[in-house]
Amino acid sequence: MELGLVGLGRMGGNMRERIRRAGHTVVGYDQDPDKADVHSLRALVDALPAPRVVWVMVPAGAATQSTVDELAELLEPGDVLVDGGNSRWTDDEKHAEELAAKGVGFVDCGVSGGVWGLENGYALMYGGDAEHVARVQPVFDALKPEGELGAVHAGKVGAGHFAKMVHNGIEYAMMQAFAEGWELLDAADSVTDVREVFRSWQAGTVIRSWLLDLAVRALDEDEHLAKLRGYADDSGEGRWTVEAAIDNAVPLPAITAALFARFASRQDDSPQMKMIAALRNQFGGHAVKEEM
Repeated sequence: MELGLVGLGRMGGNMRERIRRAGHTVVGYDQDPDKADVHSLRALVDALPAPRVVWVMVPAGAATQSTVDELAELLEPGDVLVDGGNSRWTDDEKHAEELAAKGVGFVDCGVSGGVWGLENGYALMYGGDAEHVARVQPVFDALKPEGELGAVHAGKVGAGHFAKMVHNGIEYAMMQAFAEGWELLDAADSVTDVREVFRSWQAGTVIRSWLLDLAVRALDEDEHLAKLRGYADDSGEGRWTVEAAIDNAVPLPAITAALFARFASRQDDSPQMKMIAALRNQFGGHAVKEEM
């Protein structure tokens, strides 16, 4: 099939290559002219035979909204638009309604795989009407890993991004657990080779995983992670996961704690700990450390 792909960054560029390797035609547009096959959304739409499928891979929020708005004016009844970024599922519902009024179908697709997806395939979670999903299925088949697993029609519009959001929330908690375990091992005098402990866990243990493999890879590159600052950003999906848990009255203590730990990583000096130190001094006369 022929596909229009908007956004050719680290993910989108590799996705274009993997789809082409599967024998499909991809017409790509990016704001960077060195990456683009065409140099406007109008040119991309004009280059595709109707009915068209256009896949958007741009940052969530304003960038996705403006791209969807522009494509809504260019696409025709019978076309399908796919949002493969990390959009909030509530935005999907709005986009689907707006596009349906113009006769354009909408599919949301959560994509996982990062920089390894070109060779290993991308895990895909998509939502939308069956007829619209079927139009995109050849691309899903090209992008997914080999074998039966790695792709799912999760439900109606919004389900794909909701599933990817929960996936990322779980990822937060798993990474936090590995990080805490690494720090404790490193702090213990009796453990003399933390890296090799992590490496030994790659076989036979119940916690062996791709994340563990990546942790060992990182430790091989920098055994004590001395080159890194202890700062971790968040993409927003961890926050959305916690918000959704509140809305559905579902307890998520591990994921919530992992999100808050990232917030703590951005503080050079914790205001909360200043108050705790002050209170310990007030009620117990415990020593405090003053700013120099």
